[in-house]
Amino acid sequence: MGKVAFLFPGQGSQYVGMGQALAAEKEEVNNVFKRADERLGFSLSDVIFNGPEDTLKLTENTQPALLTMSVAVLKALEDYEITPDYVAGHSLGEYSALVSAGALSFEDAVYAVRQRGLFMEEAVPAGVGAMAAILGMEREPLEAITNEVTESGDSVQLANLNCPGQIVISGTAEGVKQASDQAKEAGAKRVIPLQVSGPFHSALMKPAAEKLSDVLTNVTIEDAKVPVVANVDAKEVTDAGLIREKLIEQVYSPVLWEDTVRRLMDLGVDTFIEVGSGNVLSGLVRKVQRRATVFAVSDRESLTKMIEKLKGEM
Repeated sequence: MGKVAFLFPGQGSQYVGMGQALAAEKEEVNNVFKRADERLGFSLSDVIFNGPEDTLKLTENTQPALLTMSVAVLKALEDYEITPDYVAGHSLGEYSALVSAGALSFEDAVYAVRQRGLFMEEAVPAGVGAMAAILGMEREPLEAITNEVTESGDSVQLANLNCPGQIVISGTAEGVKQASDQAKEAGAKRVIPLQVSGPFHSALMKPAAEKLSDVLTNVTIEDAKVPVVANVDAKEVTDAGLIREKLIEQVYSPVLWEDTVRRLMDLGVDTFIEVGSGNVLSGLVRKVQRRATVFAVSDRESLTKMIEKLKGEM
């Protein structure tokens, strides 16, 4: 077996009831949910376990909920002594990665992403921003389109470079519409408007980044014990000061996910373990490298399956 990377999902992977069975069977896992409730001053665990879905889907709840779920699954993983050589997370998942790497305490991270969610919500009035997934188009021609639309007065940027032929754009509703139309004309296979509450990872998020900067200045960030491949440049980082800078930049910069996966492969990673809710990142890894060994671990069943398969290979 080569090297192992833990990957942590971002917004969109949440569902009501996630982590509930694991929490019921293991006290250490349940404690993670309790610690989140204590730090935030309300019952996030109730929202996660019982919903309603509309409440869980609010960005300021989704972000701490997914982080809590990922850290809860990490706790369950501890029994099996599987340690990553590298970690990475998609957007808000980067905070889960930093907790797993020992750079952020769970309490500080859950507080920071709750604030991050609130700031991202406040940055742009509802309906002003939008995001869309552009399928079947390369990044250079798409970036040329978004630059041109932005220069003509309607801000739009590449937001998530997820895998070959899947790029999300983000910006003003008008900017996204114009860029989407032009992308179709230029040969994009499909354009899918996304149901999101704001134009995440676009220049319109700079006010949120400024507020987040104040929050991150007041939390303790340590040097990471395991290298974290950062969203903003797909490079490994362990230095505490650099981690803070990259987290602030990340709010308004594109998530270079495809580059992150390729970087991890260059570093010798051949086993990717998605830790937390859903299997979105596992799917994206496979689109970058079909032969990679990929696991998505979110409950007892997926955990047991992975352990059996890895034990067989060791």
